[in-house]
Amino acid sequence: MKYKLLGRSGLKVSELCLGTMGFGTEAGWGADKETSFAIMDTFANAGGNFIDTANIYKLGTSEKIIGEYISKQDRDYFVLATKYSLKDNLTNPNASGNNRKNMMRSVEESLKRLKTDFIDLLYLHIWDDLTPIDEVLRGIDDLIREGKVNYAAISDTPAWVVAKGNTLAELMGWSQFVALQVEYSLLSRTPERELIPMAKHFGMTVTPWAPLGGGVLTGKYQRGEHGRIKPESVRLNERSTNITKEVIAIADELGISPGNVALKWTTEQGFSSIPVVGATKVSQLQDNLKTIDVKLTKEHLQKLDEVSAIPLGFPGDFFKEEGVKTNTFGGFYDRVEKRF
Repeated sequence: MKYKLLGRSGLKVSELCLGTMGFGTEAGWGADKETSFAIMDTFANAGGNFIDTANIYKLGTSEKIIGEYISKQDRDYFVLATKYSLKDNLTNPNASGNNRKNMMRSVEESLKRLKTDFIDLLYLHIWDDLTPIDEVLRGIDDLIREGKVNYAAISDTPAWVVAKGNTLAELMGWSQFVALQVEYSLLSRTPERELIPMAKHFGMTVTPWAPLGGGVLTGKYQRGEHGRIKPESVRLNERSTNITKEVIAIADELGISPGNVALKWTTEQGFSSIPVVGATKVSQLQDNLKTIDVKLTKEHLQKLDEVSAIPLGFPGDFFKEEGVKTNTFGGFYDRVEKRF
């Protein structure tokens, strides 16, 4: 396992992040405590130190399982990320959302469930389109100053909001967001329009969730296996099926699993990326861990890019027009170093 710096920070995290949304058996699926412990043992033994959870995962059971596990380990070895924003109870209108009151309440509850004095990385989970971004940043910065949180991050939020936030944080001397978590995979490339260019500009690490498209890119549905993805999902439409077939073809050529190909692709896109790999079985994680040794050729990456390409829309596609490049660069487009 190799380690990457998380965003512009000096924090060293493993090149794969363990996703724990499935720790717990609520809603009729997931891993029980014994299996979850075995998954974390496997991850740690492979050199993994980056664990991702949230206050809402399995109604708090995910955090409880992780808390019980790390209380018996070297806490400082692990880089523990959790999230606030989503409701963990229905008692009052401020028990959800991005507001400071919910942030403070949620973090205190997470600390209890995790049996720890501090959270390494705190994500805003989903943008509520209500709370001023300066309220969010000041709140997280206060938690950092109190020693309850080490770093700030944000998930599932429009690019303009994140950009405003980091610019304001730099101006005010507050802690900036070092990581951005969004859905990103061969099946879901729309973050390339605004979110990923923004993350590159601010030096943020992208931590893709659902990098395997909910399991679709493992080829399981092609093999006739069942899962939680409904037949009518866009993840199983004609485009997605064609992408998955290409992933399977490359995997067969290299003698590896389709999941390894799909995960590796997310790390080869020209920006800092650490995919969040979920597992409810040790065997799933063991296969995902093989990704770190996979090497895709330029030809492989080109095939995957072509079959999964999306229109960037305006202004992304506009910037690629030859006339625009000629006018903007005066004929020197291919001879000028690009910043992003």
